[in-house]
Amino acid sequence: MPSIDQLERLLAVDPTDGFVLYGLAQEWAKRGEHERAVEYYRRAAAADADNAYTHFHLARSLEAMGDEDGARRALKDGLAVAQRTGDTKAASEIAAYLGQLS
Repeated sequence: MPSIDQLERLLAVDPTDGFVLYGLAQEWAKRGEHERAVEYYRRAAAADADNAYTHFHLARSLEAMGDEDGARRALKDGLAVAQRTGDTKAASEIAAYLGQLS
């Protein structure tokens, strides 16, 4: 995975690149910087409305921050995306995670 600096340079070229935004969110989450990760996951979700896993990982960061209600909302949004796009694997994983939080 490219470094945060490399991803930031790519983002400067196209601030709406969902893949780059998702990559930045993942890197911040790996570092335990969940507030920054949440910011980038939300931007990634807005830029790429068909990526259900963005919502899954957004939920993980929200849960890590102690926001279980926010995590549930993110998972419900991700489940809707997975169902709309026909991504049964993502739908299954998101539903399982949602069940753990309920």
